[in-house]
Amino acid sequence: MSKRGSYAKGVAKREEILERALEVVAQHGYQGASVKEIAEAVSLSQAGLLHYFTSKEELFAEILRTRDKHDQAAFAEPESMVDPTAFRRSYLAVVRYNAQVLGLVHLFARMNVDAASPEHPAHAYFRERGVGLRGMLSDIARTAWEGETGPAGMRPEQFAAIVQAVTDGLQAQWMLDPEIDMAGTIDALLAALIPGSAAPGDAD
Repeated sequence: MSKRGSYAKGVAKREEILERALEVVAQHGYQGASVKEIAEAVSLSQAGLLHYFTSKEELFAEILRTRDKHDQAAFAEPESMVDPTAFRRSYLAVVRYNAQVLGLVHLFARMNVDAASPEHPAHAYFRERGVGLRGMLSDIARTAWEGETGPAGMRPEQFAAIVQAVTDGLQAQWMLDPEIDMAGTIDALLAALIPGSAAPGDAD
């Protein structure tokens, strides 16, 4: 087999691993999804699995990247990057979906803390994700406010940081108390900070 064919086969196997691992973690969570269980799901030994990833932590970071791609494909409307109403619908759809996949929420929350160390394999993922999310939120705020100032003189960057912090914080609260309405709470926040982004009931 040529080097190009071998590389393509390796990429395909890596993608297969990530898709199956995503299912395993969604079902069993961070603690329950061992390298052994994921390896068995794709008919590999543990050593064979780690041939494609340098560590369990890198594997889990890539699982989160794969989750983000799925969320983008499933929930992002074409206008959601520029239209506040479309953004609000898409963002809340992701939040509601997360309430159905406790294992992935646990994985995200656990690694989000561990990845604070620059040496952690997931550090780059969380930094890149945070920068991208806050950039998008800042742009949405500027569009909704038609400028650089929102309610009570809030700046777009402050809006972005607040929405990210509330989303991550609500996930932590929800893991302890599943009765907490993550989507409803975030919807109320968005309604207060970007008025007019949706008529009553549009985001339900």
